Amino acid sequence: MSHVVQVQTQVRDAAAARAGCQRLGLEEPVVETVKLFSESVTGLAVRLRDWRYPVVFDTATGETKFDNYQGHWGKQERLDEFLQAYAVEKTKIQARRKGYSVSEQSLSDGSIKVTVQVGGAS
Repeated sequence: MSHVVQVQTQVRDAAAARAGCQRLGLEEPVVETVKLFSESVTGLAVRLRDWRYPVVFDTATGETKFDNYQGHWGKQERLDEFLQAYAVEKTKIQARRKGYSVSEQSLSDGSIKVTVQVGGAS
């Protein structure tokens, strides 16, 4: 039996964030206080490609803070790409932790199909 799930992503797992960064060839995220344009924030800082300031995730609350000046200092697509990579890696970590097998397939629209095999035959 097949189930399709849509995921709304909150970054709460540093290991999955590291795996997502590694997947995209980004620097490893670091917990730090960073100055965005108008304020300083503390959390897990991810430096996205071609972004002026890092994106900062509060892993306790799931809150995301960033300043990309409405796309002038960083394209939303880069953040979306990271969130997708994070979601895939988090899913894989959780599934494997429960003993399930996981496979993934890149689709032509840029999305990723993740298949989790829970039990015996499909």
